[in-house]
Amino acid sequence: MAVRTKWTVEHLCGHSLIHDLSGRPADRRAGFARWLAGRDCTSCWKTARDADTESKERWLAARRAEEQQAAAEWADKFDMPQLEGPERALEWGEHSRHQLMMAAHTALVVEGAWDEADWAELEEKARTITRAGWWIDQRDAEGADLLELLDAAGENDRGTENPFR
Repeated sequence: MAVRTKWTVEHLCGHSLIHDLSGRPADRRAGFARWLAGRDCTSCWKTARDADTESKERWLAARRAEEQQAAAEWADKFDMPQLEGPERALEWGEHSRHQLMMAAHTALVVEGAWDEADWAELEEKARTITRAGWWIDQRDAEGADLLELLDAAGENDRGTENPFR
């Protein structure tokens, strides 16, 4: 007598389904059917996975909105200029600028030996860089390197009052 290929499995979720296990070796079918019984059926598993993905996406969107709000408030509080560039790069550039400036302040002032006059000079240099892409490109830089990076920025990265540039 041949080992059966169709198994009725009572899943953990309560659904009872017939599974065709003919693609598995005969000596492993019973064990696999037992394993399936300890799991939700495919439909319930997909529903749970999709719900989990949606909640993660909502959480991530809320987190990004909070970070963006913090970056915008910081830029307003410290008189940072509006960034320039493609629309889709502006928020990312603003976020990157905020993160890098916070890292620099921590490294140079809080943990370092800089005083407020040194920091004010760095802030002025940072205000001259208005290209969002420059800030995005520097997003992985160390905060302590910001002064050197600002000095190395090119003319295309700096803002101008000339509207015809």
